[in-house]
Amino acid sequence: MRRGKTRTLCGKGMALNDIERKQVEKAVGAFIEKRRPAPHIRPKLDFGFRISGQSVELFEIRPQWDRPTIKRESSFAKATFVRTQGLWRVFWKRADLKWHSYQPMPEVAVISEFLAVVQKDEHACFFG
Repeated sequence: MRRGKTRTLCGKGMALNDIERKQVEKAVGAFIEKRRPAPHIRPKLDFGFRISGQSVELFEIRPQWDRPTIKRESSFAKATFVRTQGLWRVFWKRADLKWHSYQPMPEVAVISEFLAVVQKDEHACFFG
């Protein structure tokens, strides 16, 4: 293990602490709430987010095309906090369904900058 890295016993990076998690939930929750479509459209298209470890993932929710009762989540943006560097790495999911660094802005200092990058979507990577 390299010096200066905060690790758990299983070797994974440390998750956000409770205060950081609440701040991220508040900021991302407000962002998603602004992006959500009108209530009557939400059964066909909605947006959500999840926080897992030190990553925040944004996704859209749609019914499965051949079985509308099944809801599918499609992730489109992710930010991962790198505690040792004090920054967030920004990713987008390409057609190959793998996460790729968002090269116009691969890193940001705070979660609100990540949300601004996603909102602007300058290269149509997040919302097409």
